[in-house]
Amino acid sequence: MDDSGQHVFINRVRGALGHSSGARPGREELCTGQFTAETGAILDRIKNRSAAERQQLIDRLIEMAQPINLNVSVLKDEQSAAAAIADLVRNKAPEFGDRKSVAAWKHPLIDGLNLAEALAPQKVPVYVTELGDCQAEDKSGQKARADIRNQVVDAYIGITSADFCMADTASLVMRTRPGQARSVSLVPSIHAAVIYLDQIIWDLKELYALLQWDSNTRAEGLTNCMTFISGPSKTADVEATMVHGAHGPREVYVYVIEDREMPGNKTG
Repeated sequence: MDDSGQHVFINRVRGALGHSSGARPGREELCTGQFTAETGAILDRIKNRSAAERQQLIDRLIEMAQPINLNVSVLKDEQSAAAAIADLVRNKAPEFGDRKSVAAWKHPLIDGLNLAEALAPQKVPVYVTELGDCQAEDKSGQKARADIRNQVVDAYIGITSADFCMADTASLVMRTRPGQARSVSLVPSIHAAVIYLDQIIWDLKELYALLQWDSNTRAEGLTNCMTFISGPSKTADVEATMVHGAHGPREVYVYVIEDREMPGNKTG
């Protein structure tokens, strides 16, 4: 089998990334099984970032978001984020039909936005994906799940938070939990994620260091799923024409809150 074309393609990608054609970085370079001095330095860097370094992260995130049609807004506080979402709902029409509704995670940060109150003047309902006490596999639990699925399907905007956001690839990192279903970020035509500034990290190296060695992050683990989202859904399968929204949201917004009003209450 002639695989020379494959090697040419891979070497071209390596060259674009600044690696030599023979360089083959292994997973050990990203996620080592041993705590090293480099790992410690990464964790210290994350923990002790200055205001100037956080601004560099924001600048890098915005730079990398532009080519992939990811909309990033930096806001002062939770009230500003709620107002921004209200503006989004006001200015965006549903892709199908004319009825507006919003699906939102059950999450401390999202709860603090008081979206139901923010959207009340527009008479837009907010459905929270929370099972509550109906988690048993009986008829009540099945009905609760069916109701949530229908609400998510009917919603044209899904509101989530995230665990981290990697600035170098403009990627949201989201672990699923009860009340924080993947469907909220995948099914509605528009996905809006709200995070705090200190949740922005540089890259995969920092992410893997946190996942493996940070005590708070490690305690929970990966949950049953971890999703990476880099901009809206896109495909060019048909005649090499780029289309957004074919397999997920056609628009993605990230609202970054500068001031964290709930100290110690890390999202995720």
